[in-house]
This record gives sequence, structure tokens and C-alpha cells, in this order.
Amino acid sequence: MVPRYTRPVMAAIWSPENRYRIWFEIEALACEAMAEYGAVPKDAAKVVREKGDAAMAAFSEADLARIDEIEAETRHDVIAFLTWLAEKVGPESRFVHLGMTSSDILDTCLAVQLTQATDLLLKDLDDVLDALRTRAFEHKHTLTIGRSHGIHAEPTSFGLKLAGHYAEFVRNKERLETARAEIATCAISGAVGTFAHLDPRVESYVAERLGLKPEPVSTQVIPRDRHAAYFCALGVIASGIERLAIEVRHLQRSEVREAEEFFHKGQKVPPPCRISGTRC
Repeated sequence: MVPRYTRPVMAAIWSPENRYRIWFEIEALACEAMAEYGAVPKDAAKVVREKGDAAMAAFSEADLARIDEIEAETRHDVIAFLTWLAEKVGPESRFVHLGMTSSDILDTCLAVQLTQATDLLLKDLDDVLDALRTRAFEHKHTLTIGRSHGIHAEPTSFGLKLAGHYAEFVRNKERLETARAEIATCAISGAVGTFAHLDPRVESYVAERLGLKPEPVSTQVIPRDRHAAYFCALGVIASGIERLAIEVRHLQRSEVREAEEFFHKGQKVPPPCRISGTRC
């Protein structure tokens, strides 16, 4: 994530620290489920939860470095994390990850991160909708030039322009809600998805507690059409943002001047470029 263009709350979702916390939560929940169904001693599952929670609460740069050090040797990210976890938990760690495959952790974690990020984006869309609705009513009778192929046409109102963008973002929010529901999927089904060494109830247990739904038919991974549909929805939303931004930018051009950028107190404008006359 590029710090200048990423809010801290979004960057935190995709940080290594958050990823490892989710990995542990998946492993701990699976261990607890197996203990409930008799595949793991309940005392061992309790130790994994308590010592693991303590380790994650104290997680630091030193822990990140240790996991990286292990991965440099094992050349496997999940094994590196599980080895680090074993160092923190002790002998009971032998009951962690029983019957599971790495993609159970990786894909389920990605689903959690995507839902966390989407919840943030949905809140942002609500803010955009509130702003567009307010301005649309405010400028309901503000006359402005209508254009066809960029040429002056019948008069319209600035409020009507904004209402059109508002309607588009309502649809975009619905698209994102649909995409979130599709991506919020869990797979704890073991190697190639056959449940050969796992009770399917473990998957249901983990999914319910993470706010996900079990993948009906998984292989080694959660089917990627879910991710494709999700990012297609983001692409459509991005195009809506671009359409609004280009319209505002056009209206601010010197030869149009129908809108003006808001400036905060003390905000500075870069000087014009000596060659082109545009802002550098």
C-alpha cells in the first residue's frame, strides 16, 4: 500500500500484522471446532487459544522478523507462521492445522480481509451519497449549460447533473453489497477440498464465527470467479468515480469556469509551469 494514497485504516487491513492475526484466528477456531467434535483434546485447544491470543496481543516487529527468518529457510509462508506459533504455544501446537491445507488459511483470510475492506468502502459510499444528495437538492434550480458531444445544448440544472451521479452511486453500492456477499466465503476442506481428514462441521464452525459462508464446492482453493466478480464491481465503481471527477475537472477549466475547487485555509497552489502554463 502506498502511504500517501492510502488511509491508515485501510492500510492496516492489508498489513502483515492483521494477516497473521486472521491466520491465527482461523487456526484457533478450527482447533476449537475439532475439540468440540472429539478430534483434538479440549485442554489442548484451550492452551492454543490462550497462548496464541497472548502472542498475537504482543505481536511486534521482532515477531515479523522471526517469521521472515523462518520463511527464508522453509520457503513456505504458512509453515513459517505455524513454526513461529509453535514456539509461542508449546507442545499443544501439534494439534494446530490438523487435516488442513495452506489454502484453507490463505483463501479464508483473504475473504476476511476483503470483507473488512468492503465494509470500509460501503461506509465511504454512504458519505459520497450523502454529499451528492445534499448538493443535488441545494442546486436543484441552479441553471447551467447542458452539452451534447461537448457542444452547448438546452439549459439544465447543476442539481440534475449531481442527481444523475447520485443514482449511479446508489447502483454502485448495490453492486458492492452483492460482491461482498459473494466474496465472504470460507473453505476449510483440506487438500484438494475432499474433507478426507476433516469433519465438514469444522468448516461450518469457522465460517459462522468469521461471518462467512462455507464454499459449497471447493478444490484446493476457493473458486476464483468470486474474486473476478468482486474486482469487476470495484472497476465499475471506479469508472463512476472517474466520470464524476472528469465532469468536475471540466467545469473548473478556465474557459468553462462553471465550478471552482474548494481551498482550505493556508492551502497552497503550485505555480504555473513555465513551458505549458499548466500547474506543475
